[in-house]
This record gives sequence, structure tokens and C-alpha cells, in this order.
Amino acid sequence: MFAGRVPATGAGGSASAGGKGGKFSVEELYGFNKKPKGSRGNSGKAEKSDGKKERKEKEESVLASQILEAARRLMERRRLEVYLKECDVTMKQTSMPYRNLGKSGLRVSCLGLGTWVTFGSQISDEMAERVMTDAYDSGVNLFDTAEVYASGRAESTLGNILKKKGWRRSSYVVTTKIYWGGQAETERGLSRKHVIEGLRGSLSRLQLDYVDIVFANRSDINAPMEEVVRAMTFVIDRGLAMYWGTSRWNAVEIMVGQKAYSVARQFNPGSPGVLLPESACPSGVGAMTWSPLACGLLTGKYNGGVPESSRAAMKGYAWLKERFHSDEGKKQLSKIQELHLLADRLNCTAAQLAIAWCLRSEGVSSVLLGVSNTEQLLENIGSIRVLSLLTPPLIAEMDTLLGNNPRNRKKEAS
Repeated sequence: MFAGRVPATGAGGSASAGGKGGKFSVEELYGFNKKPKGSRGNSGKAEKSDGKKERKEKEESVLASQILEAARRLMERRRLEVYLKECDVTMKQTSMPYRNLGKSGLRVSCLGLGTWVTFGSQISDEMAERVMTDAYDSGVNLFDTAEVYASGRAESTLGNILKKKGWRRSSYVVTTKIYWGGQAETERGLSRKHVIEGLRGSLSRLQLDYVDIVFANRSDINAPMEEVVRAMTFVIDRGLAMYWGTSRWNAVEIMVGQKAYSVARQFNPGSPGVLLPESACPSGVGAMTWSPLACGLLTGKYNGGVPESSRAAMKGYAWLKERFHSDEGKKQLSKIQELHLLADRLNCTAAQLAIAWCLRSEGVSSVLLGVSNTEQLLENIGSIRVLSLLTPPLIAEMDTLLGNNPRNRKKEAS
């Protein structure tokens, strides 16, 4: 608990009221002391539980905890600023919030920049550099790629930009994913051979000595879990990666993935620190969510058809076009029109509302953005402002509209 010192009232005087030894706790400084509960007495009716009051007290307690946490972080930052000022070091000022990667100490921007479809394919290298520069200047410190993106060209483009910009390696986080590396049978999957060789190939294209996080880019039924864990342990022990995680594992695979955590503890490497999930995450594991705009569907650009410049019109993405034209896709488009009306009420775009909706989850460490120009990037970064507008009633309204709120099967069974 951080505390603030209180000056004496004068020579030989006593400290001001509050705290022991002239110190205040966060609760005292910000006035969030818990109020004592009033006595219910022994009238007989006092034993009757007031459910509504208890729920209200619980909501107030949660809100107070959130405010206390915000106050604590503010005090930490102010204390750090004072220390750095004394050391004649300046901090880069941005409005970008940062979150811990799961239970690890790694701090990542709540918005990251992805390279799927865009880098090395949809956009030019010049545009990719402008997007990365604006993202970095806006406080984004997380850049995600994969060995399979544009057959390796995405990693090469990202690496060339990082080398050209000359940013300190300690100031940003790079993640890549391993599974599909080539046409040969040994160039894909999660065998020890491909995990190690695939990551070394990625590092060569990225022109880096290490990546911060390496992902298993889907589960592999042909690779024993112990082999996967040992391979990930090897690349971390050799300094080729700092953390490892899983990507694109569905609900069943994540349940099976629990075995990876127990195996990881058995062989004493670090357990997976982050997931790129397709469903719920285990406790203590951070999530990096991808495609928050459903490949552009939530922006409304497909309401009147498929634009020629969109990714659904690109070669190799016929599956996306078919998805929009399906019966389910048409239902989603009708919901999106209602979502736009909700965004208008908040004076924001549907894209900003969708990203903020993803950010609201405590289990999400970062939301990966996929943009094709700087205008889209700056619009998406504006979702940070919208996050504060998502009140519980508004979230409930969105959940009702979307109809995709996870069901509590335990309650349904009771």
C-alpha cells in the first residue's frame, strides 16, 4: 500500500489527523473508507434478508474497488514520475492504458497492432510504416504477426520497419505464431523440430534476436502435449522467446490445453501466459482478442454489398464473402444496423463501440487491431474514450441486442 507523508503543523507540533506516523492510506486519501453497517437490532424482522439492498451494496463495493485500483495506479505513476524527474529522465505521455499480460509482469498496451491480411499483402510497405509509426506514437507497444501471414512477407515487412525506425527493442513487444511454415510435412505442426526451426525462421525475417511471445497457432493432434511444452521451454531457455501461449484453440481444445498447464508445472517451465482464444480463458491467463470488428462486418461497410477494396473481395477470401451472404450473415447485418443506432447515441462509431465492448472484459490483456490506413487506426484508438461510457445497463442492452452472452450452465442445471 502506498502512503503519503504529512508535514508537521509546526516546530514540535503534531502531524495532521489521519494515518499512523503522519501517513495516509489510499482509502483515507481518496475518502473511500468503508461505512460501518448499521445494527439491524433484534426485532425479529431484522433477520430477514433484503436481497435488493445486498445487490446494491455489492455493486457499490465493486465500484469502490475499481476506484481504489485506479487511485493506486495513479499514485504509482505519480511516484514514478517524481523519481524519474529526479533522475532527469522524462516519461512518454500517452492516453493509452496498459495492462498486465495475464499474471505476468509484462505490461502491454490495451490495443495492439495486428498484421493479418494487411502487411505484405493488402497494403503497401509505405502505408504499413505510416500505420506502425502512428500506432507507436499513440502508445501502442504490441505488434502481432505469424509465420503464415502472407507466406512470411508480413514478418519481413514488420522486421524491415522496426529496423528502419530504430526504436529501442525494450520499448515494444513482438509476438509471432508457429504452426503453418511451409509445404513440407515437417514444416508445419507443433513438433519440437518445427517449433524450434519455425521460430528461428521467423526471427530471421523479423531481424530480431528474440520475440516476446511465441504462440502455438492451433492445437496439433499429432504432437504429444509434453513435446510441445518441452519445445516451448527450449526456445525460452535459449532466449528465443520470453513467453509462450496458445492461439485459435476452441472450447474443447482449451479444456485439453489445461493439461499443458499441468505438464508445464511438472517440467517446471513457465506456463502459457496468454491466449488468442476462440472461447473462454482459464483463470490467470491473459487474452489477446483478434478480429474485434469481425473482419470489418461491424463497421457497416458490408451493409450494401461487398466493396471492391474490402478484404472480402480479395483473392483467397471467398469464404468471407460467402459468410456475409449466408442466412446467418444476413441476420448479423440486421443486428449491426441496430448497433449503429446505439453507437449514434454515444456519439461514436460502431467500430469504436465494438472494440470498447471487447476491452471491457477484465480477462482481456489486449485487443489486436487490423487496419489498412492511418485513419482507421486513429478511429479505432478512439475506442479508449468510449470504454468509460459502457455502463452496466448499456452492456446489458448490447448483450440483449447481440444475443451472444455466454450462458451460465450451472444456473440452468439448478
